[in-house]
Amino acid sequence: MDQVSQTVLIGLVAVVVGWFAFGNIYNIRHGNAVLRWMQGGLPRLGSKTTVQWRGTSVAQLNIAQAKAPFKSAELLLVLEPRDIPWYWLMTRNQRRRDMLIIRGWLSTTLPVDYDLYAPGSWSEQLTSGRGETQNWKTETLDGLNLRASLSYQSAAREQATRALSAARSVDAKIWRLSCRRSEQNLELHVPLPNPRTANAEHFFKAVQTLVEQMSKH
Repeated sequence: MDQVSQTVLIGLVAVVVGWFAFGNIYNIRHGNAVLRWMQGGLPRLGSKTTVQWRGTSVAQLNIAQAKAPFKSAELLLVLEPRDIPWYWLMTRNQRRRDMLIIRGWLSTTLPVDYDLYAPGSWSEQLTSGRGETQNWKTETLDGLNLRASLSYQSAAREQATRALSAARSVDAKIWRLSCRRSEQNLELHVPLPNPRTANAEHFFKAVQTLVEQMSKH
């Protein structure tokens, strides 16, 4: 290998290592800032929360002793994989962005199964079709794609309309809102809140209100 090739190789290695370090540091700092922000509102969902980092792109919060109407809840801070440049570019092209995923297991039975997706979103590309039975149909609802069984399409549309209105009090941008009558009852995907501008108490109060609305028959 000649001198020029060695210089280029060393330069490329330095760029990759530097990018990896920067991506790790940014994600950990940003994620920890959001976790600190959450402390102002999480008690609305439950009194005891455990946190576990999965690498530097995902932080998982489990709420075992949840407050009604939750039996238990799980929150995922999903950050862009900024530490791996080629993977980050690929996921950016797939419209993946920093997001908060809220999953809930409820003490009440929800009335109907449905999914709402932002068209073309990463959430739709990744999860559309999971947990569905046969004969699900897609229609539009206030700019989102509503998927539900043909046998209760009308009821699903009515329930989803009310739930979407409540969900937009959590965040104006909804990437996914799913309702299930059994097992995991709720899944909500929204942009990761900005700790500098968002109010954690108001945010999690809106989550409570959303679940109460989804539980109405």
